[in-house]
Amino acid sequence: MTINHPSFGRIDENRVIIFDTTLRDGEQSPGFSMNMAEKLRMAEALGDLGVDVIEAGFPVASKGDFDSVAQIARTVKTAVVCALARSGGKNDIASAGEAIREAKRGRIHNFISTSPLHMKYKLRMEPETVLEVIKAGNMAARQFTDDVEWSAEDGSRTDPDFLCRCVEAAIKAGATTINIPDTVGYSTPEDMARIFADLRARVPGADGVIFSTHNHNDLGLGVANTVAALRAGARQIECTINGIGERAGNAALEEIVMVLRTRHDVLPYTTGIQTEKLLKMSRMLSTITGFDVQPNKAIVGRNAFAHESGIHQDGILKNAATYEIMTPESVGWTRSSLVLGKHSGRAAFRDKLKAMGYDALDEAQFNDAFNRFKDLADRKKVIYDEDLVALVDDEVRDHARIRFVALDISAGSRRPAQAELTLEVDGKEEHATVAGQGPVDAAFNAIRAIVAHDATLQLYSVGAVTEGSDAQARTTVRLEEDGKMVDGQGADADTLVSAVRAYVHALNKLLVKRDRAEPAELTA
Repeated sequence: MTINHPSFGRIDENRVIIFDTTLRDGEQSPGFSMNMAEKLRMAEALGDLGVDVIEAGFPVASKGDFDSVAQIARTVKTAVVCALARSGGKNDIASAGEAIREAKRGRIHNFISTSPLHMKYKLRMEPETVLEVIKAGNMAARQFTDDVEWSAEDGSRTDPDFLCRCVEAAIKAGATTINIPDTVGYSTPEDMARIFADLRARVPGADGVIFSTHNHNDLGLGVANTVAALRAGARQIECTINGIGERAGNAALEEIVMVLRTRHDVLPYTTGIQTEKLLKMSRMLSTITGFDVQPNKAIVGRNAFAHESGIHQDGILKNAATYEIMTPESVGWTRSSLVLGKHSGRAAFRDKLKAMGYDALDEAQFNDAFNRFKDLADRKKVIYDEDLVALVDDEVRDHARIRFVALDISAGSRRPAQAELTLEVDGKEEHATVAGQGPVDAAFNAIRAIVAHDATLQLYSVGAVTEGSDAQARTTVRLEEDGKMVDGQGADADTLVSAVRAYVHALNKLLVKRDRAEPAELTA
């Protein structure tokens, strides 16, 4: 079967469309947030990775969301730029259509709940009313673009007969992609296979649209359910970098893509993803959000290709295939570990960063990173790749409103700690000298004195980037204000400076999140 799609033309039956929703569903994760510059940076990198569709946001939610989607639509040329809208939202579809107006290829993704539970308690609508909303929503979306996607929210818990009626209505009203999400992560692979096989067999016009699968990971089955849906005929995968998203997250892009590449013998599907860029993409997202992936995370975790067992090490040395089903290089890992020293110059530093995937630094970021590298090289005996990653990540984080400048701490067991802090706030240097119960408390009190806020500190965590007493510290700070949580990260050879950098990073994210609002409730 070959489908003729408005954005992709004729699509081979084994070509899988990768729909990335990191910037929309992913950003809904508690503590995650990105400003416009960070979203644009991610979108450009996703396009470079080979993603087919980028879901850029929910334009009606706020002016910030609208502006981000519009800017991404103007900038990204290699992927379809998609905007989310509720099928029955009063202004949703018009807002989405306007946001993607300048896209080279634009899509409106509209949705409404279809399960008995959601229709009764969330929508307070009768099934026949929902069918009418589906028709109206997709017809309205087609006024702005020929590329229209419709989703059945909570589709995996929807009555099969009613789901068929909903899908038929969406297709007749102009939808070209039909998404059946496992919204609450309830389904098993057998469930997903049955749903897609049933729809493709029973719904008129099903052979002329692309079916899409969007699986949440509440039971840890996101990737397994995605594979099952593919086998049953779905040809679009909705996923996120590092598997971020609501609650336990979404099916992870890097895991799905490498399943298809590694097990091509039983899953003969192709994608446009350049897998060698997966690690770079993962690290970029971690840098922006302040959330590291766990060490044992498949594909991109730091232990993904580590071998400690003597038996495993012996096998790897004789033949890597004994314990590695894919090569580290195939997803972007490199074998080198020891790097530059204090006598290394700017050219060598630039070449090393480029080899590590940091080839998009502007001159100011590069200069700041090089200066911090030279300072680190004077204080640390051996510099590893991990040191450079921590240092450069700290520089490329977007500190739009507040920037760290300097910190002096005096502390001891016989007197209160005192912090002298200088921050740059909206382009102007501000100073504060404040005492505290200890050096960290004093430093954080000084930040509060300069930038007044009511956020509470929910998490303060410090770890070492590498081994040794001279290792850089990487600090994570979580702030909460009015139910909104953000995480910030900072790195420095001085643990206290690392802590202040992390707090400042979190504050900048909180300022962005303050402007976010929920759209008006959708009712009958």
